[in-house]
Amino acid sequence: QVQLVESGGGSVQAGGSLRLSCAVSAYRISNTWMGWFRQAPGKSREGVARIYGANGVTHYADSVRGRFTISRDFTTNTVYLQMNNLKPEDTAMYYCGAAVVVRYGGDWSADYWGRGTQVTVSS
Repeated sequence: QVQLVESGGGSVQAGGSLRLSCAVSAYRISNTWMGWFRQAPGKSREGVARIYGANGVTHYADSVRGRFTISRDFTTNTVYLQMNNLKPEDTAMYYCGAAVVVRYGGDWSADYWGRGTQVTVSS
């Protein structure tokens, strides 16, 4: 059974940093797109960053490009999201997704999901 378990969320002040982790079991991250998504209260879920395991190609949402970095570790089958210079608008529940796809219209989705980790940024 595929499992994705996120960790590393918390509360920080604006300008601070957090590193999210997504431990993946029963699914190899080496030959698929892995991604991070977020959903703020009252808003739709949005794709934040994704990475292709085989070659490390990455894509970022415009709102986080230059501040967030996605990476992966094959030895631990874990995906990370380093978040720097956090802003209050980054406050959301962050989810890890496996087998990320880009739908017609540009929205991202995934076949497998974790339960999320909360990130709260205060001004």
